[in-house]
Amino acid sequence: MGKPKKFNDQPFAYHAEIELEIATLTNLGSGLGRVALPGEPEAKWVVMVPFTLPGERVRARVFRNHKNFSEADLVSVVTPSPDRIAPGCPLFGRCGGCQYQHLAYAEQLRWKQRQVAELLQHMAGVDFAVSPTVPSPRDYAYRSKITPHFSPPREGREMPIGFLRQGTRFDLIDVPRCPIATDAINTRLAEVRAAVQAKRDTYARGATLLLREASGEVTTDYDAVVTETVGDLKLHFLARDFFQNNPFILPAFTDYVRTQAAATGARFLVDAYCGSGLFALAAAPAFERVVGVEISESSVRFARENAAANRIANATFLAADAAEIFAGLDFPPADTVVIIDPPRKGCDEIFLRQLFAFGPRAVVYVSCDPATQMRDLRHFLAAGYALMAAQPFDLFPQTRHLECVLTLVRAGS
Repeated sequence: MGKPKKFNDQPFAYHAEIELEIATLTNLGSGLGRVALPGEPEAKWVVMVPFTLPGERVRARVFRNHKNFSEADLVSVVTPSPDRIAPGCPLFGRCGGCQYQHLAYAEQLRWKQRQVAELLQHMAGVDFAVSPTVPSPRDYAYRSKITPHFSPPREGREMPIGFLRQGTRFDLIDVPRCPIATDAINTRLAEVRAAVQAKRDTYARGATLLLREASGEVTTDYDAVVTETVGDLKLHFLARDFFQNNPFILPAFTDYVRTQAAATGARFLVDAYCGSGLFALAAAPAFERVVGVEISESSVRFARENAAANRIANATFLAADAAEIFAGLDFPPADTVVIIDPPRKGCDEIFLRQLFAFGPRAVVYVSCDPATQMRDLRHFLAAGYALMAAQPFDLFPQTRHLECVLTLVRAGS
């Protein structure tokens, strides 16, 4: 690839090679080091280099300069970290799906714990003892859903079926097998890839494929109803619907959320982003009454069916308008705990305003993006809630992603 037309050549020319020591990992999974610019006595200029580890000395090739940092590709590792290991996938470093396959799993857990603590400090202004990251029972072959893509076929060219190439927004890399996906999904992936390639001349446009495993079966039908088992629960939902994609850690994950919610002493529970009922139904035995609230009517329908199928009589589910999430609730706020598990973007202002107006005794905040979670935490602290526990869970081994559970209790509760 040639030099970009609008490349900013300060402080480095395009593809200039530099040598530096990596000091830390960012929450995006890249190594971060600093170099001294010409005429400066100290190494202050930040350089981000993916697939490097703290303590390593590396050679890197600059491909982008920003206002206060540069990005570079790894050329070679001059001095490797003792925690560097051989990646489990031959595509690691080229496929954009994983960031940490070169890092020993115990160290992945430690860094994720540290990153939560740093985000708490830098984004919420809170120094807090974050609990050690709960590991996944499997660090490979754990994903129960993947969505490979393909672009419109071009005559005379191969048609990759896979995921985005590292560092690109549109370029796909061919992925015949994904080691973090379950064995059953990889077996079916080979069949699906062959079927797509056999019909490549019939595609006028690209598409996103779906492979989801549940109860030992793999479906590629977006509208199929699948069943996932979590502890004693059997939950039904559409294959295309959101559901956590690491079933092996879900029993421990849901048990922790239930335990934290029950430990607040509340008698009533509201699950404010309930989906098909995972947290609400897992926690229901610990409460007198449970209400799940969701704006998706189809998800509420599945939640109600799941409550009936699991013989849980104290949980009801409501399809609520986003502007009236807590309207009609008859739970006394001082005796109520709320579980929230918002999308990656976090909670919007309208939801937070409603939540604080309701004023529950406590909130258990589950997030797949600790950065937006810590942004929201500032609002909870300003509204009179105190942070009682911060617990990371590694639902996504080999990647930078994690789930974090914050327990927040209202002052005076």
